[in-house]
Amino acid sequence: MTDVTALDQAHGAMEAAPEDDTARLRFYDQLAQSELFLMLAKDADGGDQITPEIFEVGADQYVLVFDREARLTGFAGRAVPYVALSGRAIASMLAGQRIGLGVNLEVAPSAILLPATAVTWLNETLGHSPDEVEAAVTQVHPPSGLPEALITALDGKLATAMGLAQSAYLVGVTYDTGARGHLLAFVGAVPEAQDALARAAAEALTFSGIEAGAMDVGFFPGGEPVVGRMEAVGLRFDLPQPQEPTRGAVIMPGRDPDKPPRLR
Repeated sequence: MTDVTALDQAHGAMEAAPEDDTARLRFYDQLAQSELFLMLAKDADGGDQITPEIFEVGADQYVLVFDREARLTGFAGRAVPYVALSGRAIASMLAGQRIGLGVNLEVAPSAILLPATAVTWLNETLGHSPDEVEAAVTQVHPPSGLPEALITALDGKLATAMGLAQSAYLVGVTYDTGARGHLLAFVGAVPEAQDALARAAAEALTFSGIEAGAMDVGFFPGGEPVVGRMEAVGLRFDLPQPQEPTRGAVIMPGRDPDKPPRLR
């Protein structure tokens, strides 16, 4: 197949630099955010349980996922039942099951077997949230010294956070404690989305190979004076906004990262 996917590219970069921890982290980040087609043993019954096809390799068990439907069909040689889930949801579903992940086996350059320990690590990493701090911003500065990898990771994460906030600013700050650092400030965030936005920022740090303390996360309503100062000196990220409100949306099993489907 000639279609080169983002997962292929991330895998290729990891294989080309086996000693580069950042390249390896970027592969796992891409795996987590990719839509993956999970091979099932039988059609889903419409409930919240699914039955993946289990493959044994030696003493280990694996489920198989593909980042294109055509790749799944190409591997199986026929049409087979599947469910499309994010890599994040699949890692959560497999947590504690001692089941590994076979990715794009035999049909793509990104073919790889990830053992159960790697799946557990990915799920635990995705579950990390930043610590809460109680400090007030007294001064705002232009950001400096942060690696380009973090900027790229933030841009990619926030590009998928449609409608969760109006915008975000990356700035240097001084707190009332005298401490200095960097702050990713979300403006006009939906209250229910604050935890998800904070996790996205934490993931950008983790998968860029940067220590968690390198950047704080804050939430500000629009119109506050400090937001004007951030706009003047900060690096702005515009989050995509929905064109029109959607109503009555149905969340398929596994689409909600907090409620992945159950194995059976």
